[in-house]
Amino acid sequence: MRLGFFKLVLTGLLFLALPAGVVSAKETQHIRSSGQLALSELPKQGHDTYQLILQGGPFPFEKDGVVFGNREHLLPGEKRGYYREYTVNTPGASNRGIRRIVCGGMPRSPDACYYSDDHYSSFKRIVP
Repeated sequence: MRLGFFKLVLTGLLFLALPAGVVSAKETQHIRSSGQLALSELPKQGHDTYQLILQGGPFPFEKDGVVFGNREHLLPGEKRGYYREYTVNTPGASNRGIRRIVCGGMPRSPDACYYSDDHYSSFKRIVP
C-alpha cells in the first residue's frame, strides 16, 4: 500500500514540475528521445532558414517547403501534409547537404519546428 501511494505522490509531483502548455502529450515521447534545441543554439544557417520559414520565403532550394512524410516516425504522428521540410545550408556542400528544419502546422506560423543535422536520422525540437 505504501509503495502505491509513494508512486502516486511522485507522479503528481512530476506533473506539477512540468510547465503548463510547453509541450503536448503527443510530443512527450519525441522530446524524451531526441531533446530540444534553443533557437539561439542553431547554426547561423539554421537560424537564417528559420527566419525565412516565418517570412514565407523566398527559399534558396526548389524542394524547400515540400511535404515531409515522416516515414521514419521520429516526429509526433500527424496527417500527411502537416509537416514541411526546409534546407539548412551546409558550408562546403555541393548539394543541399544533410541539415534540415521540419515544421508542422501553418507555414508562416508553425506549431513546432525540428532540426536535423543528420538527414532525418534524429531531430531536436526548436524552442524559440
